[in-house]
Amino acid sequence: MDKMVNLPGEEELSGDDGIQVVAFRLGKEEYAVDILHVQEIVRLLSITRVPRSARHIEGVVNLRGNIVPIINLHRRFNIESAGEEEDKRIVVFHFDDFKAGIIVDEVSEVLALNSNNIEETDKVYSSMSSDFIKGIARVDNRLFLLLDLQKIIE
Repeated sequence: MDKMVNLPGEEELSGDDGIQVVAFRLGKEEYAVDILHVQEIVRLLSITRVPRSARHIEGVVNLRGNIVPIINLHRRFNIESAGEEEDKRIVVFHFDDFKAGIIVDEVSEVLALNSNNIEETDKVYSSMSSDFIKGIARVDNRLFLLLDLQKIIE
């Protein structure tokens, strides 16, 4: 994989009855985020630790002159990291003027999800701690937890 993968902008996406997502692994589970918020995917960079930051904040990186905070989802979700170190990536996303990155074990693919294959979290399991999860998507025999990136950065 190249150092960076630029993803399509909103104008290049189509499909009224679903969404496109970037799928990735955290530990043994598969997750996905809406591609409209993903700016790019980069190899793991040198991360500068920030004293007294929250436990799940890994630190910051300098990404082409921009300082980007990096969130460690393994710590945030209390799960073990898995996979090879060279497969780890930072998924950089943006909301308005805010930019941040999340560390993932491996980016697997870009998927088009039909809204019929997405279940809301509360319909699956009402007591599930679903603060960060928008829904669960079924693709063939696989399940993807759809993350709400805005809630993760709050």
